[in-house]
Amino acid sequence: MFFFSFIYQCVLIFILLFCSYFLTEVRLKFEGYGNVHWSEQHSSGSGKNRHTRTVHYRARENYFDITVALYGQSLGHGEKLPSGQHNFPFQFILPPTLPSSFEHQYGQVRYMLKATIDKPWKFDHHTKLPFTVVSLLDLNAIPEAPRPMQNQVAKTLCCLCCESGPITGVLRVDKTGYVPGEAIYLQGEIQNLSDTECSVEVRLNLNMLFHATSKTRSVPQEVTKLVLDRSNPGETQSLSGKRIVIPPVAPSFLAGCSIIDIRYHLELHVNPSSVSKRLIVPVDIIIGSIPLRSSFHSIMQPQPAIAPHDVNINVVGQGPGAFPSAPELPPPSYAECVFGKTDMHDEDDNEHTKGQMSYAPAYPYYNFS
Repeated sequence: MFFFSFIYQCVLIFILLFCSYFLTEVRLKFEGYGNVHWSEQHSSGSGKNRHTRTVHYRARENYFDITVALYGQSLGHGEKLPSGQHNFPFQFILPPTLPSSFEHQYGQVRYMLKATIDKPWKFDHHTKLPFTVVSLLDLNAIPEAPRPMQNQVAKTLCCLCCESGPITGVLRVDKTGYVPGEAIYLQGEIQNLSDTECSVEVRLNLNMLFHATSKTRSVPQEVTKLVLDRSNPGETQSLSGKRIVIPPVAPSFLAGCSIIDIRYHLELHVNPSSVSKRLIVPVDIIIGSIPLRSSFHSIMQPQPAIAPHDVNINVVGQGPGAFPSAPELPPPSYAECVFGKTDMHDEDDNEHTKGQMSYAPAYPYYNFS
């Protein structure tokens, strides 16, 4: 029976045997990679000559792939591992430029430990443990992060030969850079000069670009949204006082990964009750892992129940706790990604593969007062 234990960047493997075990070796594999894959149906010809085929689009990049023997005949040990508890500590240093962990149906940045008991003439036993890598995105190093953003869009509703007055949406934010746990305080207004009632909501959207070797796929996904009061004809509705809190998500850009790019957008949606298309007012924002210094005074200490040592997290280039680049910053807690867990089974897994098969990355999450 395998057990993994994480102590910051030290891995401790426990093997509990109730009887002696004949084996070739015990080995540990460290793997980090980015992967993109989706398929599409393509048709050609017509009538009876029409054919449909499935085309797969793929890309992959490897960040590290290391296998280490911990026990076995190659190391001068015997061919039998006695019964009892056996501990195999191992420490490794992650490369400093790794991208943050990321999970999606069409692409992943994934980090995995896999321990194997290699048995002669029998099925090997495997145990897998995914872990999170957080690459620091310091908003203080991004010139655009403290700058306010504003956008305005107007739309005139038409129905056959009739034309009503315009609907105008204005969306403003006082800065561009935020971190998970921080609230975006909304400003702006909706001026409804049409004769149509409209529903209003503000969405935080994620747009992902998956770069395969021969094609790029753009995929939008809603992160969270705020539903506001309906906009009545002839009225002007203010957004002041409204806010939307950023849940735990991966940092913008996914720096270090060349096959997946992620961007965040705040969008004001004004949806007429008629058949007209909705009005969308987008504003780009950046989500980082270290907040702007102007926000430090609003951050409280994290809840003691959620800390780096409670989940399998490595912060690239940093130790646990406060970040050395911002020693006055209270350390964040860590929370699982808002999109939930992902199935970790691979094609080469079988009934002898155990471990953590359901996993979600955990990202820094700040407790703002």
